Amino acid sequence: MATQQRRIKEKIDQNIQNVLKHGQYIMGPEVMELEDMLASYVGIQHAIGCASGTDALLMALMAYDTGPGAVIFTTPFTFIATAETISLLGATPVFVDIDPLTYNLDMKHLIRAIDAVKSGDPGNYPLPRPIRGNHGVFRPRGIVPVDLFGLPSDYDAINRIAKDHGLFVIEDAAQSFGAEYKKRKACSLADIACTSFFPAKPLGCYGDGGMCFTDDDRVAEIMRSIRVHGQGSHKYENIRIGINGRLDTLQAAILLAKFDIFPEEVELRQEAATRYGELLKGIASITTPHVPAGYRSAWAQYSILAKDENHRSELQRELQGNHIPTAVYYPKPLHAQRAFAYLDYESNAFPVSQAVADRIFSLPMHPYLAEADQFEIAKILSGRSR
Repeated sequence: MATQQRRIKEKIDQNIQNVLKHGQYIMGPEVMELEDMLASYVGIQHAIGCASGTDALLMALMAYDTGPGAVIFTTPFTFIATAETISLLGATPVFVDIDPLTYNLDMKHLIRAIDAVKSGDPGNYPLPRPIRGNHGVFRPRGIVPVDLFGLPSDYDAINRIAKDHGLFVIEDAAQSFGAEYKKRKACSLADIACTSFFPAKPLGCYGDGGMCFTDDDRVAEIMRSIRVHGQGSHKYENIRIGINGRLDTLQAAILLAKFDIFPEEVELRQEAATRYGELLKGIASITTPHVPAGYRSAWAQYSILAKDENHRSELQRELQGNHIPTAVYYPKPLHAQRAFAYLDYESNAFPVSQAVADRIFSLPMHPYLAEADQFEIAKILSGRSR
């Protein structure tokens, strides 16, 4: 973003020049400095930088030996990477419908889905084709909640359910770095947390990047090995199958400069979201985001619900006509995507996810959003929503 870059251009330029000077483009000192800085910010012992948020999820799942026969519970209302990494390892994603207010995993559905897998009975909850009737062949292994749009999931409930059933929990915090849940930072709420530094994220680099967080010494050691081809004590000792998942030193250098102003930008996002809430609260045909007590969203997106799909299209057209961009996250839930056709879910298996997908769209949201622009957006939405 141009406004942000102007603020820190001198620091970014200096950091880049430092990397060019020392020439350690792979696993240079800036990577370790960033890991230490973000681990301290989150309040976690270990941070492991990696090449993308997708690689972060993949490394986390690999750390638990996720593979064929393993069942991982997650949401169908998210970006494909969440479930894609599960499938890449030969495990089976089992989708769980979302809460209609937060758009995160619904606990009552999660419990039913776990029971259905354990019994092999899709009558208890919708199950993918491979699991139906195969009691004992597939076993629940983990839960991957998504902190959608920057709002953390209900981790006290999720971790309690996981403990009851012997499951690991991986926090997909790709959108929630900087958020809080009951006075704890996002990325500190599960066995492993994974975030993304894709440019559009609350803390984004100038390319791809990601990071894993954990308090488990053994798991941290495994993930550090996985990100470098399963490396052991030296470059040419390989003790496990891994990936090339390293975070570029140049991207770490850029993130160090951006992190200097990140806490302030989180506050600016709060102000912009609060202003939206005040401006839009009187528009009966629009539903604004819900943030439960004790939660704090990072506001990666500010997403509202229209009355229906046609109403959404009307609102988007009107905004576009006034040169105001919008986006739909996400227009098609994962169970309905061709990539997951092999799971053979019914189209109506997850009605809340589908209903939200039909109505949701996101308004401009960033730390430097002008108050006048928000007033204009609210005026347009109010005029089209009568």
